[in-house]
Amino acid sequence: MQAMDAIRFHVEEIRFAERNVALRLPFRFGAATVTACPQVYVKARIRFADGRTAEGCAAEMMIPKWFDKNPALNNEQNFEQLRFALRDAREAYTAEPDAQTAWTHFASNYAALQSRARAKGLQPLVASYGPALIDRALLDALCLHSGTSFAAAMSGNLCGIDIAGSGLADDLAGFDMPAFLAKQSPRSRIAARHTVGLADAIDEYDASPDAPSDGLPTTLQAAVQRYGHTHFKLKLCGNTAQDIDRLQRIARVIDGQAQLVTLDGNEQYADADDFATFLDRMLSTPTLWKLAQKTVFVEQPIRRDAALQRDVSLGKRIPLLIDESDASLDAFVQARALGYTGVSSKSCKGFYKSVINAARCAQWNAALEKPRYFLSGEDLTMQAGIGVQQDLALVAWLGLSHVERNGHHYVNGLAAAPEAEQQALLRAHPGLYETSDGAVRLAIREGQLDLSSLNAAPGFATGKPGAGISWDAMRSVY
Repeated sequence: MQAMDAIRFHVEEIRFAERNVALRLPFRFGAATVTACPQVYVKARIRFADGRTAEGCAAEMMIPKWFDKNPALNNEQNFEQLRFALRDAREAYTAEPDAQTAWTHFASNYAALQSRARAKGLQPLVASYGPALIDRALLDALCLHSGTSFAAAMSGNLCGIDIAGSGLADDLAGFDMPAFLAKQSPRSRIAARHTVGLADAIDEYDASPDAPSDGLPTTLQAAVQRYGHTHFKLKLCGNTAQDIDRLQRIARVIDGQAQLVTLDGNEQYADADDFATFLDRMLSTPTLWKLAQKTVFVEQPIRRDAALQRDVSLGKRIPLLIDESDASLDAFVQARALGYTGVSSKSCKGFYKSVINAARCAQWNAALEKPRYFLSGEDLTMQAGIGVQQDLALVAWLGLSHVERNGHHYVNGLAAAPEAEQQALLRAHPGLYETSDGAVRLAIREGQLDLSSLNAAPGFATGKPGAGISWDAMRSVY
C-alpha cells in the first residue's frame, strides 16, 4: 500500500445526539444486568487549509457498570461520566490553535484528558470514551474528503501515526510503523463469536416465560440453530461451583458445534489464586473436556485493582487477556511483564490503542519461534449501524478471524430506527444486513459476517456523510 500524505485540519464543530436502546433480552455480565441504555452519536466537521470542510460521524453504546463498576453509582451517573468525557474531549479538540493530523489531534490531547478525568475521580476507561468516538468521526470526515476507505487510509497512514514524535508508546520508538500499517490486508469475512450472558437461557427447558415473541432466538440453543455459530464467548460469574455447573449445561448445547471458545471473567474473581481454583475444576471436569480443549483464552478474570499487581503464573496454563485493565496506552506492556499475553480491541477504548497494541504483538512475536501475543476483538453490545460498521472495519483491517458480537442477540436489530434509516443502511451494505422479522438487522450466516462492503466503502465504514442516519430523529442533549 502506497503511503499517503497526512492531511492537517482544524476541528470546527462536534455535536452529540442520543437514541435510547431497549434490550429485548436482559444482558448480565459480572454483577450488572442491562435492560436499556442510550446510544450516543457524534458528528464532527473539520476544515482544511483551503477552506473546504468535511463531516464525519461515529456511534457507541453507553453501557453502565463497565467503564466504572462502583456499585454506589446508579446508571444515570455512569451515563453522565461518559457525557463529561465527550464534552471534555470536544473542548480540547476544537480549541487546538493549529491545524493538526488526525493522529496529533489524539496524541497531543491524550495526557491532558486523562489528567482532567483523574482529577474528577473518573476511571481512565471513562476518559478514553470521548476521544475514542471523536477520533472515529474525524477519521470518517478525513476519509470522505479524500475519497478513500478506512482500510486504505490506515494502510497508507492517512492519519499520520508517528509514535517517535508523540511521547506515547515509547516502547515502539524503534518499530517500523509505516511498514506494519502498509502490510495489513482487510478480511472479507469474520466469525461472529456469540456471547452467552449470565442471564441467558441455555435451552428450551429454562427459557423464560417472559421472553419476547418476536421470532428471534431467546435461548443459546435457538441462536446456534438460527445463526450457525461456531465461535462462543462464555461469561463467568466468579463463583466456581456456579460457573462449572453453567459451563456443563452450555457444553451440552455447543460441544458438537463449537470450533473456538473464550471465557470472560469480567473482573469477578478476587485474585489469581481464586481464579486458579476455578481453572483447576474446569480442567479436571470430564464433561468439560471438549469445551476446555477449544478454549483459547480467558478474558480479565481478576478485578482491575488486583489484576496488574502480581505475576499470573497460571497464564502459562491458559492464555490470559486484559480488557478492563487495559485502561492506558501502556497497560499491555505492564500486563505482559506479569504473564498476560492478550489484549482486547474495543472501539470504546479507541482505535489508535488497537493499532498500537497490534503493533506490539507484531514486534514481540517477531522475536519468537511461535507467536504468543495476540489481540482479540471484543464487543460492548455494539449495535447495527455505524457503531458496528466501524468496529467491524477495524477488526477486518487488523486481520482478526473472529470478533465477539452480541448486540444482534440482545437488541432487535434496527427496529428502533426510522424505516428510512434502516433501508439506507441495507442498501449501502446488502451483505452485512438483511431484513427479517420486521426489521433490518445483521446478517449472520453459518456463523460468519460479510465485511466486503465495509472494506470498500468511502469513509470510516460510512459510505457517505451522515451514513444514512436519521439525525433529526434523535435528541441533542449536550
